[in-house]
Amino acid sequence: MSTQQFASVADLEVKKTTFVQLSAHCWAYTAEGDPNTGVIITNDSVLICDTLATPVMAQNLIAEIRKVTDKPIKYVVLSHYHAVRVLGASGYKAAGMQEIIASRGTYEMIVERGAQDMQSEYERFPRLFNNFDSIPGLTWPTLVFEKEMTLWMGDLEVKIMHLGAGHTKGDTVVWIPSEKVLFSGDLVEADAACYTGDAQLEEWPATLDALSALGAEKVVPGRGPALDTPERVASGLAYTRDFVTTLFNSAKEAVAQDMNLNQAMAHCRKAMDPKFGQVFIYEHCLPFDVTRAVDEASGIKHPRIWTAERDKEMWHGLQAKS
Repeated sequence: MSTQQFASVADLEVKKTTFVQLSAHCWAYTAEGDPNTGVIITNDSVLICDTLATPVMAQNLIAEIRKVTDKPIKYVVLSHYHAVRVLGASGYKAAGMQEIIASRGTYEMIVERGAQDMQSEYERFPRLFNNFDSIPGLTWPTLVFEKEMTLWMGDLEVKIMHLGAGHTKGDTVVWIPSEKVLFSGDLVEADAACYTGDAQLEEWPATLDALSALGAEKVVPGRGPALDTPERVASGLAYTRDFVTTLFNSAKEAVAQDMNLNQAMAHCRKAMDPKFGQVFIYEHCLPFDVTRAVDEASGIKHPRIWTAERDKEMWHGLQAKS
């Protein structure tokens, strides 16, 4: 039996969290390459963009928010369906949560594969699920939108938008036009690998174009430090585009040369490792990234469902000595 395991299973280092104010109403809760959360605080309520992975973990963020305001945390927005982003939602009920908002695409992904994703993510990366047993089940949105909706939090306009697919088919961003702050979810990363196991790689660059067109001056990416200047925003968008296009182009070359998955991994590494080998969670993501990229390059438009069993089969196969 193989003794290989996910790179992330051995990742036990607790990350330091930081809660920083980016504008009059917008905050970033970041964690050294672990999943980020965006927060909007107004005179009448609070909005959370992404919930953290468990209700117990949510309490740490609530404690930070309570240092700033006692207003109810009314709104939770899901940037997409992945477990580390959504399964902490129940932790906000006692803090005043009234709506869990998601795109139609995100809702459909939860229906189709939420249960499998919950189990496979936990087994891949247990450190990210502090007190997994505190999760009561899947997180279901209470409000589903198609393309765009607007919330007014007092006199602050908050736009919640699905501008296109990329990291998943349902990716959602939160945009505050008056302050030029964007919460991007995993459509944009900084100093971290892009996880593309459920991605629409061909569409992702056009979605980045749509994000760029907003003119954000500050972005809270899915992982990594807040991008707090226009120059850093541009750099984050360019970095993400380079990651997904280098990956997909390499996979297309591998498919055109009729490579098997082991060969495709080696081929993709030649282009990817020199550029991205040093960033957060690269070794964790790459097997899933290459597998999905080869699938999409082979004509599989809708990502196959990851199960804990499929994870292990893929991982052990790629780690085996040839």
